[in-house]
Amino acid sequence: MPDGMEQEPVEEGSDHREISVAEFFEKNKHLLGFENPQKSIITVVKEAVDNSLDACEEDSILPEVHVLVDEIGNDKCKIEIRDNAIGLDRETIPKVFGKLLYGSKFHKLQQSRGQQGIGISAAAMYAQLTTGEPVTVYSKQEGEPCHKFIVKIDTEKNEPEIIEDEIVDPESDQFPGDKDYYFDHGTSIELDIEAKYTRGHHSVRNYLKHTAIMNPYARVVLREPNGNKIEYPRVSKELPPKPKEIKPHPNGVELGVVLRMIDNTDSRTISSFLQNEFTRVGRTSAEEICEEADIDTGRRPNTLEKEEVEQLLNAAEKVKLQSPPTDCLSPAGEDLMLKGLKKELNPEYTTAVTRKPSVYSGNPYQVEVGLAWGGDIEDEGSYNELRYANKVPLLYKKSACVTTKAVEEVDWSRYNISQSGGRPKGPLYISIHIASVWVPFTSEGKEAVANYDPIRKEMKLALQEAGRKLGKYLKRKERKEIQEKKKRKLTSYAKEMGPAIAQLAEEGDPEEIENQIQQMVERDYNPEQL
Repeated sequence: MPDGMEQEPVEEGSDHREISVAEFFEKNKHLLGFENPQKSIITVVKEAVDNSLDACEEDSILPEVHVLVDEIGNDKCKIEIRDNAIGLDRETIPKVFGKLLYGSKFHKLQQSRGQQGIGISAAAMYAQLTTGEPVTVYSKQEGEPCHKFIVKIDTEKNEPEIIEDEIVDPESDQFPGDKDYYFDHGTSIELDIEAKYTRGHHSVRNYLKHTAIMNPYARVVLREPNGNKIEYPRVSKELPPKPKEIKPHPNGVELGVVLRMIDNTDSRTISSFLQNEFTRVGRTSAEEICEEADIDTGRRPNTLEKEEVEQLLNAAEKVKLQSPPTDCLSPAGEDLMLKGLKKELNPEYTTAVTRKPSVYSGNPYQVEVGLAWGGDIEDEGSYNELRYANKVPLLYKKSACVTTKAVEEVDWSRYNISQSGGRPKGPLYISIHIASVWVPFTSEGKEAVANYDPIRKEMKLALQEAGRKLGKYLKRKERKEIQEKKKRKLTSYAKEMGPAIAQLAEEGDPEEIENQIQQMVERDYNPEQL
């Protein structure tokens, strides 16, 4: 620096700037499951298929989902996902695919596959980041023209940048791709991404197979890069019950959320606020909460200090309130679980258990378990585990998931199943599903469910109940095999015993005596009677 010149001081913080959520996840894409090309293709397919199934079920449509994969270069793929849902209107399309944290599910206490409003827009962001290409969306509502959008995400603003917006004829060349995969209504998305298409457990093919097991009312079609077409057929026309939206329960809501609710409420008194904004709080309950907190029921909610709101929440935990309603859940149900397992695994024996709904931190949840044994299932030494959260397969971080912890807590030897290190052995598939308005995932990538004691206990109880049923079947099968062995041995003896008895008695027809012995064996050692 030249003599006599002084450096102007830099104001602290002058180089700071606000970053958008899109920009944050662009630089931390691994948090959302985009860790490598092999995993990223599953994440993209997962987010799109989740949206398609949710959209179909919301409007009571039996889902049809087609996943088309083409390799377009070294570690690059074009992914197309098409569905037969009702489609999106023109105003909504660019926001859904070009703006992170835009959606209808985040603020709803209602079971759904997606919860955060990040999924499909994050997939679009990943495509943009790795190939520089925008997402192309075709969406057609019944009786309406087909809208085509080409959209990018302005990551600095977290806003959609519309490159193309036009009406196209789906039956013309304007709509590219295989016309065999076209629906009269629904949404189709195309993304070019950095991806590696593989086979095995961590693959698109296996993910869709697991999806088909838990959603047997959906028809899912995969076209692989080599043109191979795999169909996971629909085996049920019965959709699970549609979940209803509920209000938050006082025992499951956090202080900051209540403060925001107070800012937005139209209620004029604390009593009416508690009754209008929460579930299971009537006038008597509201008065008891206020009395416990030593707060006047007639005060305006916006006059409460933070400490007083905290007092209300603490008081609500001491007042006996009904558990939240459980019609916000949509479990698969034992019948659909059995159909899914039989359809894709072709086992010798299946059983399923759906537990009654429970509540954790004010949020309802429900656990389901299915067991499939033998048949086409190969004995690979250890068992196979199918993990689901709100009907969505979880392929990664198995050892960190509460489902695996629950399996390892069960004494499988009690159910005639050998085990090693707490894990059952044999030709066995264990399917575990948690349905909840808010699944406690271990990370934003939604790959494993947190190991909370009440949830693990519910899973263990369901596994034990299903295990008892499988154990009875295996015990009965073992007895049948013993009877069958005795029957074969005695039957073989009959041919020698007939002539021997006739010779000793010096009378009787050897063949007739042999037939009588055979009849006795058939009567007394019939395995089917067990």
